[in-house]
Amino acid sequence: MERLDPRARSDIYGLRINRAPDPWRVQSVPYGSIMLASFLPVFLIADTMPLAPSFGFLMLLAWRMVRPGLLPLWSGALLGAFDDLVSGQPFGCAIFLWSIAMIVIELIEARFPWRGFWQDWFTASVIAIIYWLATLLFSGASITPEMLGVAAPQALLAVLLYPIIARMVATLDRFRLARARTID
Repeated sequence: MERLDPRARSDIYGLRINRAPDPWRVQSVPYGSIMLASFLPVFLIADTMPLAPSFGFLMLLAWRMVRPGLLPLWSGALLGAFDDLVSGQPFGCAIFLWSIAMIVIELIEARFPWRGFWQDWFTASVIAIIYWLATLLFSGASITPEMLGVAAPQALLAVLLYPIIARMVATLDRFRLARARTID
């Protein structure tokens, strides 16, 4: 085969045979990207409330929807604890809500194992809006129509950003699984 086409058994990293993804990168990219995304709303805070949705939560949803089975159910509690420490929400809010979201997604995947992008977008949008309302309740602020009106762009932005974040997760997943080391 090599006589017909010398590039037949190679890719951008060299030979395809005897190549494997880096185990450190395989394990750290999903968790690292979610933790990094949890930091983003910190930089976009107005006087009383953040302007951006919880990017960490959206990244968690995207990893869970794009790569089902990659994150265990208990990872929602650990990543939620990190988000609670970074976001300023009462401690336990994201732990509880992220864990519930992981369980709900698991139940949806058990009921509908074959889904498409539109179903994933709808599911992530509903979960993100429920998360947005629940964080408003957990924050201890009085819920008034004015407050809902001011905070509503966060929910709309979360719904509109999900496809972009899901695409970023797919790119990160390709990077995560790229062959990078030689098997001895």
